[in-house]
Amino acid sequence: MKRIVLAVTAIFTLTSLMVALPGISQAKEYKMAYVDLAKVFDEYKKTKEAEKSLADKGKVKEEERKKLVDEVRKMKDEQAFLSEKAKAEKQTAIDDRITKLQDFDRKTREELMKERNDMLGGILKDIEKVVSDYSKENGYDMVLNSRMLLYGKEDLDVTNDVLKKLNK
Repeated sequence: MKRIVLAVTAIFTLTSLMVALPGISQAKEYKMAYVDLAKVFDEYKKTKEAEKSLADKGKVKEEERKKLVDEVRKMKDEQAFLSEKAKAEKQTAIDDRITKLQDFDRKTREELMKERNDMLGGILKDIEKVVSDYSKENGYDMVLNSRMLLYGKEDLDVTNDVLKKLNK
């Protein structure tokens, strides 16, 4: 009896494998690649232009800040030679200048951060579009970010191709 059950189980298993094997051998193959997005971002000409623009604006704001700091220092130096009543009045003016300086710092940080975020958003959209277009043109089913990979063959890396297309 055990032999019959064993034989029926073996026949059922073999039949199942024969039915499944053609399906397994006909599985769709996917064309995949990966991109080093950090490298693409850093070497994209618009990123470099944006960084330069922000650095230039930062320098202008730093000069403005320096003038405000110099004014406060000058006022403090002048304060040392004044009478007690005049010192108190000068201190009020100094405090107002310091508040203005703090407001300037906060506002400048916010403006530059917003501008930076807006530029980054546009750059990332550009990169995403180029990667998408490149993938469609070259028949890729999937393009992954290299940071998500534990391993990828070098011939699957399309970073330089994407960079060339992006920097045209």
